[in-house]
Amino acid sequence: MSALPATDVDDLPEFLQRLLAASAGLPLRHRLPRATATATSRRAAVLILFGDGPEGPDVLLIEKSVHLRRHAGQPAFPGGGADPGDDYPVGTALREAEEEAGVDPDGVRVLATLPELFLGPSDNLVVPVVAWWADPTEVSIGDPIEVARVARVPLAELADPANRFRVGHPSGYVGPAFGVADMVVWGFTAALLDAILEASGLARPWNRDDVRPLPAPGARAAALPGTVGEEDEEDAAAPTVADPPPDGPPTRTVGPR
Repeated sequence: MSALPATDVDDLPEFLQRLLAASAGLPLRHRLPRATATATSRRAAVLILFGDGPEGPDVLLIEKSVHLRRHAGQPAFPGGGADPGDDYPVGTALREAEEEAGVDPDGVRVLATLPELFLGPSDNLVVPVVAWWADPTEVSIGDPIEVARVARVPLAELADPANRFRVGHPSGYVGPAFGVADMVVWGFTAALLDAILEASGLARPWNRDDVRPLPAPGARAAALPGTVGEEDEEDAAAPTVADPPPDGPPTRTVGPR
């Protein structure tokens, strides 16, 4: 892990201080030798943006549009490939978060970068950038062609054993997943969140034997077999979510329900 820039962390929440102290040893399954990458591997970055939300500490996630050629309908951290002129990786992560979720870079305090990770299916070399949302703004969908939804998801919801399970792919892949914010978070993003919860001391025991079929792109948590809770129940800890407008005008922010 690299600290960017060097800064005093005593004013940060304790969970985030623990994460920063332990992040160099995160058990990240995508941390592979650089030789694994190919000559065409694309450099990319994601922003892991923590903030103090209406339901306590939270993290910013997006759901990609179902119309994308790659990663269609998948929840993810804001991020993407490096552009010429980017101050990679921090500048890339901040630019993508602004474009995808309306995050003002001036309100973001960058804390550290995690080790570069290799995603074989998309041939990307990804650097996760850890940051604290010092001056939060309303979440919004920046580009509806690429992003379907934006959500500030409470960490307590991610750590809740009722929202945790694993998903299985016909290829043999089995990995952690979360049913939060009316989304099914899995794959690279879920693996990172799983490691983050462990390192920050927020993880709680959950049923790792609960393995469910990989959901269709854009599947909602309520549609999965075994989902906890009834569809007509109110969720007192619902995250702040920006949903796409029905007719195309600018989105509005939907607060906790």
